[in-house]
Amino acid sequence: MVAAAATATTANPLTCSLFPSQGLRGTTSGLQWTKRQCTRKASALTVTAKFELKPPPYPMNALEPQMSKDTFEYHWGKHHRAYVNNLNKQIEGTELDDMSLDDVVLITYNKGDPLPAFNNAAQAWNHEFFWESMKPGGGGKPSGELLQLMERDFGSFDKFVEEFKSAAATQFGSGWAWLIYKANRLDVGNAVNPCPSEEDKKLVVVKSPNAVNPLVWDYYPLLTIDVWEHAYYLDFQVMFINRRPDYISIFMERLVSWDAVSARLEVARARAAEREIEEARKRKEEEEGNFADKEPAEIFIDGVADDSETD
Repeated sequence: MVAAAATATTANPLTCSLFPSQGLRGTTSGLQWTKRQCTRKASALTVTAKFELKPPPYPMNALEPQMSKDTFEYHWGKHHRAYVNNLNKQIEGTELDDMSLDDVVLITYNKGDPLPAFNNAAQAWNHEFFWESMKPGGGGKPSGELLQLMERDFGSFDKFVEEFKSAAATQFGSGWAWLIYKANRLDVGNAVNPCPSEEDKKLVVVKSPNAVNPLVWDYYPLLTIDVWEHAYYLDFQVMFINRRPDYISIFMERLVSWDAVSARLEVARARAAEREIEEARKRKEEEEGNFADKEPAEIFIDGVADDSETD
């Protein structure tokens, strides 16, 4: 998603940064942030990872009249920019600094007890995904495997559209609606589904509040719509009238990039298959390890005596 840029600087002074008091690769429950002094040699070349504000994949006025240049300059230029800038400030000098944005989102979600950087990390991820979910001359109807799965999992494309619009319209307050690919994974300690069928792997519509996105639920996002008010109010300003449904309809009918959604579906299914293979390999290694750890059992055969017994 958001690209990480390496910035080379010549650092002379001593600096103090924030570091997690425990490793982020394991559990993050009860994570505390403490100051630790960092020393650098004079004139040492340091590399600082920074997330960049990536522009939309089309000019700011390319989606007009459905989405105006004013909305883009406000939404991308102010809100998206603030999320990226604030994220960089929050993670600078921490173990999060050299991680991918996906990993930062997952780790800072902290199993539902978000760490300080989560909101900015997730919103930076969500917005870039949102821009890439649209294209000039978008909308219409998908084709190929995506359409087939929609018809299988929702009954028809029209029923999918109805469910997606409903999720977006009924998301209370700020948030997002999503089309996701669910590989039927059960994230609990005593439940494993090692061999889900193709029917178990399905397309599902979900909605999420505020900055939350489906990555934290172990789903593969395919499409999203931003239903925070700043996403549409400049283009749909009517006093005391809720225009969110109109914005959602225009998004589905004129803006969605089904090419992008189809490409994401292909990647999601490939990753799910790779994950199943890797987990099967790990289970096999564990089973073989457990078998090797067992002591060989002694075998006694009735009716056969050794030489000492026959003397």
